[in-house]
Amino acid sequence: MESNYHTLKRTDRQLLVITHLAQLLNYITGLGGLIVPLVIWITQKNSVEDMDVHGKAILNFQLSILIFSVLSIPLIFAFGLGILTLILIGILAFVMPIINAVKASNGELPSYPLSLNLIS
Repeated sequence: MESNYHTLKRTDRQLLVITHLAQLLNYITGLGGLIVPLVIWITQKNSVEDMDVHGKAILNFQLSILIFSVLSIPLIFAFGLGILTLILIGILAFVMPIINAVKASNGELPSYPLSLNLIS
């Protein structure tokens, strides 16, 4: 007898929105914007529709922001461009989670510019 058991995923746009907005915890806690979405993604990727796509996009973006920030530090001492780069990274890291939270709320897939594909 064959089993037709599938795992049904629930639609939870609110959790997707919260996952995107949780990135803003970086401005309060430092790394909370990476850790909280990571925990939500790991625990919910198999039960919430599109969580795997959104979670990977968020983690890739957060890791990219971290890498770009670390690479900007030597540029501060070398050319002074590091300060401008860090300001631009800070703006991007603040605005993009909000834009993608709105997209998630509308059922759209996320899009994070300059994001390295580290987790696929």
